[in-house]
Amino acid sequence: MHQAIIGAQWGDEGKGKVIDFLADKVDVVVRYQGGANAGHTVVVGKERFALHLIPSGILYGDKVCLIGDGVIVHPETLINELVDIKKRVKKTAKLLLSNKVQLVMPWHIIRDGIAGGAIGTTGRGIGPTYMDATGRRGIRVMDWLDKKKFEQRVKEEVIWNQKLIKLMGGPPAGEAGKARLNAKEITADYLQQLKKIKDLGVRIVDGSMMLWEADKKGQKILFEGAQATLLDIIHGDYPFVTSSHPTIGGMFIGTGFRPRKLTVTGVVKAYCTRVGNGPFPTELNDKTGEGMRERGHEFGTTTGRPRRCGWLDMEKLKYAVRINGLDQLAVTKLDILTGIKKLKVWVGKYKELPGWSEDITTITQFSNLPIN
Repeated sequence: MHQAIIGAQWGDEGKGKVIDFLADKVDVVVRYQGGANAGHTVVVGKERFALHLIPSGILYGDKVCLIGDGVIVHPETLINELVDIKKRVKKTAKLLLSNKVQLVMPWHIIRDGIAGGAIGTTGRGIGPTYMDATGRRGIRVMDWLDKKKFEQRVKEEVIWNQKLIKLMGGPPAGEAGKARLNAKEITADYLQQLKKIKDLGVRIVDGSMMLWEADKKGQKILFEGAQATLLDIIHGDYPFVTSSHPTIGGMFIGTGFRPRKLTVTGVVKAYCTRVGNGPFPTELNDKTGEGMRERGHEFGTTTGRPRRCGWLDMEKLKYAVRINGLDQLAVTKLDILTGIKKLKVWVGKYKELPGWSEDITTITQFSNLPIN
């Protein structure tokens, strides 16, 4: 039985912890969408790993990790992340990169800096890269492997993007230097990064075929989504959404593989958080919300931005269950609510529930939890 892990709120639900826990029981972990705008945090002993592009199974030396077709990759970020992990982990999982992955290029980051502020993007070029992918202007890993083709595509896109950036009003103040796109320099830089990626042991493969073969061998596959349901480009709180599909539909698109047997697990916090702009019906702008943020260390893995905090929204959660066809829920961070005398849950109106004061951080059985 294969498994998919889906964020059931606005992201940051603790998917990395759940994936890391389950990775020990599978053979392959695959990330299927998003880019370095997402982040999963995994803590092993005293070591803290902030993973942005690499699947959370990378810390298991006997596993295979695949960056799937629907992910977009900024090469330098991938290299830095992998180098850091290899310094701290004796044996990492085998890392594979699908040849259909789209590359984040310098012009994407410039364009994001101009247009991304209104919805609070991370400024990492994610939206513009997905725009170019659907506009058939993207550059894929398979293009990167062909030196002549890559060189030609970079030339074409530099000419196009110089015009586009000018029409957009130019780069943000103080970033004029970044807008001087030089095709030769970019080509040389990216080809050098390709060599580094290969030297680090990353294999470039047909991701869909690899998963099909793994399934045929009877291997268990864990599908890892970045971000979450309410940030889906179609099913989220549009337009305050990401540019990909963190929902279960994105798994099929982002891998080119349909598992015959699949358990879909939604990860949900015992309260809600959100980074960036957009609707948040149960947001708390008071001491209770500040307390959740401090106790829960609610600051973005990728940006460090403080997360907005609020009560659990059951209406949104029911929506996520329906959209993804969730089979089960993993509830995280219950301990952060310890000590709040009166808890609220949104069910179309607020329902007030009595809290608990007992420390639950060492409890490992449901039967030992406080009844509240």
